[in-house]
Amino acid sequence: MRSRLIIAAGALAVAGQAHALHPSPLVEAEWLSERLGSDDLVVLDVRSAIDDGGDRDSFEAARIPGSRYSNYTDAGWRESRDGVAGLMPEVEALETLIGELGIDNDDTVVVAAAGTGPTDFGSAARVYWTFKALGHDEVTILNGGVAGWQAQGFEVASGSPKAVAATDFEGSLQEALLATTAEVEAARQADDILVDARPVDFYRGETQSPAARAPGTIPGAVNLPHHDALVERGGAYYLDAEALRANIAELDLPPEAPTVAFCNTGHWAASGWFQLSEVGGLEDVSMYDGSMAEWTRDDARPLHLAERGIVSVGELVD
Repeated sequence: MRSRLIIAAGALAVAGQAHALHPSPLVEAEWLSERLGSDDLVVLDVRSAIDDGGDRDSFEAARIPGSRYSNYTDAGWRESRDGVAGLMPEVEALETLIGELGIDNDDTVVVAAAGTGPTDFGSAARVYWTFKALGHDEVTILNGGVAGWQAQGFEVASGSPKAVAATDFEGSLQEALLATTAEVEAARQADDILVDARPVDFYRGETQSPAARAPGTIPGAVNLPHHDALVERGGAYYLDAEALRANIAELDLPPEAPTVAFCNTGHWAASGWFQLSEVGGLEDVSMYDGSMAEWTRDDARPLHLAERGIVSVGELVD
């Protein structure tokens, strides 16, 4: 009897392993092609107008077979509150969004952006971070996105996809992945690592986002531009892990130190978080979704500009 129980338990363990794919954070098209159609595998296409990535019409014209569509900019992955764009919605709203896509807690989710530009990669990174922030670890990003899938000659489907039934998805907020403004202020005072994921002209204060009330960066921050390790090949953009690790090494960041990634509205910051945490190997990285849009709401908060040094938000606004 005992041997039968052991055999049965072993069979259940093997079955469980078959459903849990445990992918690395970034997978190539070949990996996905070999597993396409597996039980509990969902390809989530998040193409949007970012970098001319497309929309539902583009999805229906050519998509990864069996994939589901959710427009990154329009479906509710981020929201505006109190004049600040790009914030994480409430857990309940995200549970509904994900459940209506037919994704449950047993699914492995492969997030596929358009693959048409470096800013577009942030779409996949932000959705990936959202799943992680909800406690769902079975998630990965398709390197090269849909454009890379097509460029490499893998099968595409077209036409209206079959409807999927809504299901229940339960999230559990992982607060360690989400930095509040108060936590960023405390991190700055404690000399924790702050990483500005924006292009260098934003970091230096030479360019200002319309989402922020003033230019500049958070004093003490270092710069890891979100796009520097994204390379174009055959019309698609891929994250070059080797180049990324070299860029991170140049910053000489302690891998165990608390680190916060930010940008203007939590989009490029998602790329920064993903690059630092999931590929770069830093152990304690959070993302400030309010980023400079929220930081600059208070006139008293400090900013650093390359040409002026440290000034207050109020000095620049006035």
